[in-house]
Amino acid sequence: MEHIVLLGDSVFDNKAYVGGAPDVIGHLRSMMPTGWKATLCAVDGATTADIPAQVARVPRDATCLFVSVGGNDALMHMGLLYDGTLDGRAMLAAMAQLGVEFRANYHRAVEEVCALGKPACLCTLYNACFGPDLAAPVEAAVAVVNDKIYSVANEKGLPVIDLRRICDRPEDYANPIEPSDIGGKKIAAAVLEHVRKRHSSAPPPAV
Repeated sequence: MEHIVLLGDSVFDNKAYVGGAPDVIGHLRSMMPTGWKATLCAVDGATTADIPAQVARVPRDATCLFVSVGGNDALMHMGLLYDGTLDGRAMLAAMAQLGVEFRANYHRAVEEVCALGKPACLCTLYNACFGPDLAAPVEAAVAVVNDKIYSVANEKGLPVIDLRRICDRPEDYANPIEPSDIGGKKIAAAVLEHVRKRHSSAPPPAV
């Protein structure tokens, strides 16, 4: 039996944005085999600093943890994209500093998750669904953050689900930054696929 736990922000806790349609945890529970469980510890609006409090609520029988956090950390620096006083070099330097700060915060959050001693999987940020004037700058900023997520994942030996490949169409979003019912279903399917692949790659039991 598996007990899947979702930690992070509104990528998982998207109930407020789907208008009564199933949210991510609802989709996940409807897809899981009989006897499996899923718990939502993620909280809409959470940042990396909120992960320790979520970790404290992880059930003892959890078997696989999924972490999707960092979007709200990045949004706190959204003003960079509107700062017309920065030339190209200064903008790149500012983005690099954002990456350094984010990695430190994200690393601390993942350390808390790893301390539980349970299998874990990290998720990248998706590119979201901004208009044409912001789509390219946001995608560039997201790439900086995702580079740090992959860096931490590689350091810790953790798998990663790249949400840029999952939520890649406008209908996957309820607004520019939140998953819709459609996007949430795709995210839930990706989580479940990861767990099933872990089962299929496990060594056979000793006899």
